[in-house]
Amino acid sequence: MTQTRRKSRKRAGGREARIALRADAVNKRPVSAGMLGGQYKPLSDSDLEKINKAALEILETIGIGDPTAEVIEIATNKGAFLNEHGRLCFPASLVEDLLAKAARSYTVYSRNPKHDDVHVGGYHVNYSTSGEAVTILDPESKIYRASTLEDLYDCGRVVDTLDNIHQFGQMVIPTELNDLHVHDLNVAYVAITSTEKPCEMTFQDVDNIEPALEMFGMVSGGIDKFIERPFISFGGCPIVSPLKFGEDNLNVLIKSSQLGLISDIAIAPQAGATAPAALAGTLAQVTAEGLACICIVNMIRPGCPMTFAIWPFVSDLRTGAFSGGSGEEALMMAACAQIGRYYDLPTSVAASMSDSKVPDAQAGFEKGITAVTAGLAGANRILESAGMLGSLMGVSLEALIIDNDMLGVAQRVLAGLEVNDETLSIDVIRETVLGPGHFLGHPQTISRMETDFLYPEIADRSAPGVWEAEGSPDMFDRARDVVQKLLRTHYPDHIDAQLDAAIREKFPIVLPKEKMGR
Repeated sequence: MTQTRRKSRKRAGGREARIALRADAVNKRPVSAGMLGGQYKPLSDSDLEKINKAALEILETIGIGDPTAEVIEIATNKGAFLNEHGRLCFPASLVEDLLAKAARSYTVYSRNPKHDDVHVGGYHVNYSTSGEAVTILDPESKIYRASTLEDLYDCGRVVDTLDNIHQFGQMVIPTELNDLHVHDLNVAYVAITSTEKPCEMTFQDVDNIEPALEMFGMVSGGIDKFIERPFISFGGCPIVSPLKFGEDNLNVLIKSSQLGLISDIAIAPQAGATAPAALAGTLAQVTAEGLACICIVNMIRPGCPMTFAIWPFVSDLRTGAFSGGSGEEALMMAACAQIGRYYDLPTSVAASMSDSKVPDAQAGFEKGITAVTAGLAGANRILESAGMLGSLMGVSLEALIIDNDMLGVAQRVLAGLEVNDETLSIDVIRETVLGPGHFLGHPQTISRMETDFLYPEIADRSAPGVWEAEGSPDMFDRARDVVQKLLRTHYPDHIDAQLDAAIREKFPIVLPKEKMGR
């Protein structure tokens, strides 16, 4: 037995060899952007057919209200018509023809190879922030205050460090910026300076798209190069439920399509308020609303990338309040991902929208369940996925840190198990059973400890005694410490000083340089 043990130690190669094995695996994390979902299917094939049929009937016989003169001209020239109520209607055959021309995928690119590109289509799953909340949580007082441009920048630079968040979307509104031109261009500026990850933002005014494109072109080496490899997608809500166009964001959708940009929209009726309380009816309505936008985009520019982003929210019918952390919300977003797959369109849904006001146990279970179900359903981009609290009214930087751990667990579930001759480990089991009797020092254990196992950044796995000796901190305490350190030390330098000066000279940038560590 002693000889067997000695041979086993020799095979392991000693401490240096074990360190080398683990080091070789450090950059082979078990989770990444774009892993495959689609295992969870709350709707049957028959259900999907019924929802499609109902949506087509809604579009042809009820239509979409409040069309602008521009969209009427675009749509009626392609075969849509106005009914007796002045609503824009889309014959089923027209919808099907336009669906056949729609983009099946698109990519939002990273500006740095150390971050993954976000591939949107098929069953690829990516987690992103977004939300456009109007308040942010003060960690000391536990009171929400109005969000600012500096808060948006801080959100971006924190996300810049978090491996399990793949895209940075606009999390808060700079409430102090009332001029829409200044607002939109400063949001664009934060996107290019706070992170090199793929980004998402919303334009408040269609006239700000082209100036922002100039800014992005300065970063990319030309507007044409940005359009070829976009690192930002553009959001908005072109539908006001039930079944009406929203003029401002409809104009953004039209302009984005004319320019060939990614239309990264969201359509968010609320079941029981702006959509039927019957959840199947909400799915039929929101599917019709999403298909109407697909039609407009592909009438303007066939194949132009657009996210089929149907986001039905759920009301607590006792009060009428939005309940983003509910089981119904988890179910509906998974169903919407499945509907998007039915049409073979790039999708996004919203998850992790906790109704809790602080990162507590309620936030944990609401966020964890909804993030996992959306991923398992195969949603391509899962927005609102980190940092959001208070039913999307507020953001917490501490929650961002906590949710990064949570999203790592969600992605580890998505990654699944690798079953093959090597991982079945028969030879390893034989060697260990006949040798040392444990697997701790085996080369396989060392080599796979990074590739098969994901370790949390701040979740506590220490013994109770160790935790007590450290002062019994809870997760919020640990997250607050991480945030404070990041805000003191992590000032990204993603554009050089000369380019920054050129951008500040050309555009009305109001974020002070000293707030950026410059």
